[in-house]
Amino acid sequence: MKEMKLLKNVLLGSILIFSGFNANAKPSITTSGSTTVLPIVQRAAEVFMDKYPEINISVRGGGSGVGISQIIEGKVNIANSSRPIQTKELKSAREKGINPTTNVIANDGIVIIVHPSNPIKELTIATLKDIYAGTITNWKKLGGPDKPIVVVSRDVASGTFEVFNGKVMTGAKVKEDAIMLASNNAVATTIDATPGAIGYVGLGFLSDKVKALIIEGVTPSDETVKDGTYKLSRQLFMYTNGTPKGVVKEFIDFVLSEEGQKIVKETGYVTIN
Repeated sequence: MKEMKLLKNVLLGSILIFSGFNANAKPSITTSGSTTVLPIVQRAAEVFMDKYPEINISVRGGGSGVGISQIIEGKVNIANSSRPIQTKELKSAREKGINPTTNVIANDGIVIIVHPSNPIKELTIATLKDIYAGTITNWKKLGGPDKPIVVVSRDVASGTFEVFNGKVMTGAKVKEDAIMLASNNAVATTIDATPGAIGYVGLGFLSDKVKALIIEGVTPSDETVKDGTYKLSRQLFMYTNGTPKGVVKEFIDFVLSEEGQKIVKETGYVTIN
């Protein structure tokens, strides 16, 4: 009997070792996705881990499409996204037994930016579409300098690209020679270094190194994003597999709390209340 009990303990120990069990391992949360949402999640994760050092949070970017793909594949607990999940993604998820659930964590506006030296102050969405489609190619046509327009866009994995396409391009394609970049920061840096360029970023990436344009007579701001008068407003999301539970729920609840929404505001975005 004693030998049998010893054998069971040995077998249990072997199973735990081979399954990677670690009695001292911290509870963990893995997130990936939107570079727009990234500053919020990074800062929120830092503060949350300071409050709860027994929990570890991994935060990665890659774009909204990457985050949603990884939650469908079961690789992350949270997919950060700057666009709603697509119908084809939902179908793929459900085929794999995944139930993507929407958690709105902030509001944002896609801000059209140019170099500070550019005298242009305002555009319509129709004109913006013509610029990105390649119909308008020189600032002179818009009352600006005689200088070619350098079109800068986000790449196709970006949720910001998807929302821009839906709200601005409405079926037209971005011109083939547009500079396609993987992050908001890369777009802002390129506009800062290129006097003839135009691009778009999330509200949290504005600085005095670029100039935000008025669109359809409305300046992008907390107020115009929240009330929807700014036409390029949107929501920001954290997607989970089903209703969040455990430490994942605790983290999302923190982002939605008064302290978490203060972080949303401090990182340049717009609160949900």
